[in-house]
Amino acid sequence: MPAKDKIYSLDLNYNDIPMPFVMKTMEEIDQQLGGISDIPHRHNYYTVIWSFTATGRHVIDFKEYPILPNHLFFVSPEQVHQIITDPNPTGYVILFTPEFLEKNSIREDFIANLKLFQKSDETPPLPLNDKMIGTLTLFVNQMFSSFHSENELRFETIGAYLKLFLIECNNHCSLNPGSNTQNIEVGKTLVKNFKEIVEKHYPEWHQVKDYAEALYVSPNYLNEVIKSSINISAKEFIQNRLILEAKRMAIFTTKSSKEIGYDLGFDDPSHFSKFFKSNARQSLQEFKESIVSN
Repeated sequence: MPAKDKIYSLDLNYNDIPMPFVMKTMEEIDQQLGGISDIPHRHNYYTVIWSFTATGRHVIDFKEYPILPNHLFFVSPEQVHQIITDPNPTGYVILFTPEFLEKNSIREDFIANLKLFQKSDETPPLPLNDKMIGTLTLFVNQMFSSFHSENELRFETIGAYLKLFLIECNNHCSLNPGSNTQNIEVGKTLVKNFKEIVEKHYPEWHQVKDYAEALYVSPNYLNEVIKSSINISAKEFIQNRLILEAKRMAIFTTKSSKEIGYDLGFDDPSHFSKFFKSNARQSLQEFKESIVSN
């Protein structure tokens, strides 16, 4: 790695943030933690990172994205991430808990319906144009000044501006610009329900037909709608979720490959090993060693 790179946790390595909402500049965090080595980590709160001038790499769920000026990243609870930046980054880092959203009357389904926070899908950054920068700057500056004020209603003020900020970002977010928009519109409820049910049942249901039955559609129709919406089949989505969870468990638990396989619904350890290697292009042990050695 080039000597100029710095690797550190932009969220200060908190396992739990000390209050339901925290907002800092990247300059503050760089001064506090610049140069401290970081490993992939995850948290139980939402993270929004707005890079003003920062450059580098952001690894989310083991996929690498470039950090570029005026790009926004959205990281969900339990997603694995790691920030690698060049020196002297500038920007904002916003952290907030699900409880903060609930307390400020921002419903759980509001966040779930946004295209910004993904539990296990691709999580690319959102590029900002000049008009978006002007609008979003008003919102983040209000949040930042409220966070550092003594106003007894400061968190209510922050909640209002945070919701406006997320709505504005969502209005410009398109994770699948090349997809068939008509099919996405027709099947958006099915896609949303499919993703939710996969999140609940992936350790026990590995077949498309299981989800199709639960959603009262045929496996072929489910595959067609999912493919047109997110550019991978329903089977691939299920397999990707299993692989991602296996990777997360490999890094954040001391369980063996056999134990991880059992937890993910594989009764035969050799079947799980073949499944992982076929989809991840390496064994689980090789993946773990590659992460530890970075």
